[in-house]
Amino acid sequence: MKTIITTKNAPSPIGPYNQAILTGNTLYTSGQIAINPESGKLVVDDIKKETTQVMNNLEAVLDAAHMNFDHVIKSSIFISNMDDFSMINEVYGSYFEDASAPARETVQVARLPKNVNVEISVIAVK
Repeated sequence: MKTIITTKNAPSPIGPYNQAILTGNTLYTSGQIAINPESGKLVVDDIKKETTQVMNNLEAVLDAAHMNFDHVIKSSIFISNMDDFSMINEVYGSYFEDASAPARETVQVARLPKNVNVEISVIAVK
């Protein structure tokens, strides 16, 4: 059985998908981009600010499922420019403890939705 997770504290989906699906104790989030849920505007003027917005959106989705970043076991990061890796990693890393950080991959892609620079999804377990 699956439960749809949704919150107004993260951007609404821009396609036929949900913010997250909870099945059993496992949460699968959709990729989050840097849309400010209050204004509906993209935050893309600075890669650190963009990554912070993405992580804040993920935090809101996790919170809606009564979880937090300590529950994350896997993350996927898609970026448009590998030269931004260290700045994205710096912001991303501030949301996790090094000793318990999740598994992850970071992949450069040709293009992301709305021409953003970073998209991140996570899998979390209670």
